[in-house]
Amino acid sequence: MAVGLAALLDDIAAFAKLAAASVDDVAAATGRASAKATGVVIDDTAVTPRYVEGLAAKRELPVIRRIATGSLRNKLLFILPAILLLSEFLEFLLTPLLMVGGLYLAFEGAEKVWELVSGKHHAEVESTAEKKAVDEDTVVSSAVRTDFILSAEIMVIALNEVASEKFWSRLIILVIVALLITAVVYGIVALIVKMDDIGLHLAGRRTGWVQSFGRGLVTAMPKVMSVISAVGIVAMLWVGGHILLQGTYDLGWHGPYDLVHHLEHAVEGVAGVGGFLAWLVNTACSAVVGVLVGGLVVLVVHLIPRRKHGEPADHGQTPSSPAPTEPSDA
Repeated sequence: MAVGLAALLDDIAAFAKLAAASVDDVAAATGRASAKATGVVIDDTAVTPRYVEGLAAKRELPVIRRIATGSLRNKLLFILPAILLLSEFLEFLLTPLLMVGGLYLAFEGAEKVWELVSGKHHAEVESTAEKKAVDEDTVVSSAVRTDFILSAEIMVIALNEVASEKFWSRLIILVIVALLITAVVYGIVALIVKMDDIGLHLAGRRTGWVQSFGRGLVTAMPKVMSVISAVGIVAMLWVGGHILLQGTYDLGWHGPYDLVHHLEHAVEGVAGVGGFLAWLVNTACSAVVGVLVGGLVVLVVHLIPRRKHGEPADHGQTPSSPAPTEPSDA
């Protein structure tokens, strides 16, 4: 009896160690998957605050909560089942799908660069009256649609990082990634959106340094938003270009990424900063690829259709004018 109990306790201890190791493996894989999706997370964080512009201050957090709920629904109910099925039965499609997402990121980043260079900010063309006419349901619906693309990219990147794990491990890891990233993104978004209000509240306090800090927050927020937007653009180009480079390598075209690796090796031997320089070279090359490929897509999507739209004007079609009238004999 004692021997049987000891054996049972040994089995329980072994199972506990196995479970602890599995938890450690899941935690480590979750960390890797989350880190790989950082660039898209930055973009998501930079994009979302724009959707609550023009809303009453008291409605900003409820709207962000609704967008966050929609984002989580996107990840868990639609994207996660789809990519898990693909990874289980059509794994060869994951790399092309990931590259499509990378192409979209590169396009988004290049388009924003084009808007900055040309001075054409499409999102700011709407009049104040049009913004006021948009209700919360429309705002949430638009934000959730945009989030779907970014969330899909986050989840596919995360899945690609843990593709070698077993099915149930992948499921658990991706659920954790979905919950973690949604909480982080929309927690930061809520903080950013309410920072002005926090600053105004602190500026009204009696303590001098608190007032100064509050006024500093209010003054700094426009610059902070500009920095976040700029970082978001760079992140889209960098992540999009890196996905395209890695995807072409995985599909058998090794030339572009081999060149990047050669450049990395050329600088990684520098004492003290070799690792950082290698990362910087990889990031810069990925961003260049993102700019070039994204710029080409911007050219196809925007400039060519606009040229076709202008063709009728080049064929002598001018606005009609009233026919000349005969002078009266009277």
